Amino acid sequence: MLCLVHRLMNNPGYPLTAILSDLHGNRPALETALADAFARGARRIVCLGDVVGYGADPRWTLRRIMDLVRGNPGESAGAPPSLEPGLCLQGNHEFGLLHNAEDFNPKARAAIDWTRDEINRAEVREDSYAMWDFLSELEPSARDSVAMFAHGSPRDPVREYLLPRDIADDGKMRSLFDCMVAPICFVGHSHVPAVFYEDRRLYRPKGIEGPYDLGDLEADPEVRVIINVGSVGQPRDGDPRLSYVLFDGRHLTFVRLEYDVERAVDAIRAVPELPEHLAARLLVGR
Repeated sequence: MLCLVHRLMNNPGYPLTAILSDLHGNRPALETALADAFARGARRIVCLGDVVGYGADPRWTLRRIMDLVRGNPGESAGAPPSLEPGLCLQGNHEFGLLHNAEDFNPKARAAIDWTRDEINRAEVREDSYAMWDFLSELEPSARDSVAMFAHGSPRDPVREYLLPRDIADDGKMRSLFDCMVAPICFVGHSHVPAVFYEDRRLYRPKGIEGPYDLGDLEADPEVRVIINVGSVGQPRDGDPRLSYVLFDGRHLTFVRLEYDVERAVDAIRAVPELPEHLAARLLVGR
């Protein structure tokens, strides 16, 4: 059971929100996640960054997120006719696209270089301009009436990783919570789902069952929480199923879903510029 401060308890107008992160150009995974979220009644989409990078469909995933956070569900299966306005953050891959990827490993840098060319190859030139305009306007962090959102961490929203082992690093955890501007913060970037409590408890949603419903976010003035939603497009916790979170301002549910991973793998392998490693890792969730 998650424990948060009292002001989280009364949020009757908070729309059921699907919080996604690290899509990484994986079209089959995003299609599956969206269909599931809308079937469960999601009315808003929040993306914590890294829409692109690694995967073979950056233009498609970027265009879908652009539409969704602007309230247009497009052709998503089961979607309502309109959505509440959402948000998308700048991840380190968006930063790399806009600036440089010199600190990326060679495989990630090769994917960024190809992605940049792919966006520029949009069939209609205005589409390229629209994508670059969208990318350039992304902020590294944001908040709404209930929660804070960051790609990496509250302390370094773009680049800092937060992994389950960090719960034992008291100095790091204290600094992260000190940087929060809301009692709950959703993050991605590490691709490993987990819940970090300020009192150093840790919850890891693992196993073959799902969804993981953590129930009411109960009042506790002493405890704040950071929630890593995992990755839609490239899970790294040894489970190849996509991961995302549903949140209604009071209840939190982790969702793990199988998707057509072979289709995503084949799409990467069809692009000579993308390293084989980026395809193979999807099969094992690493």
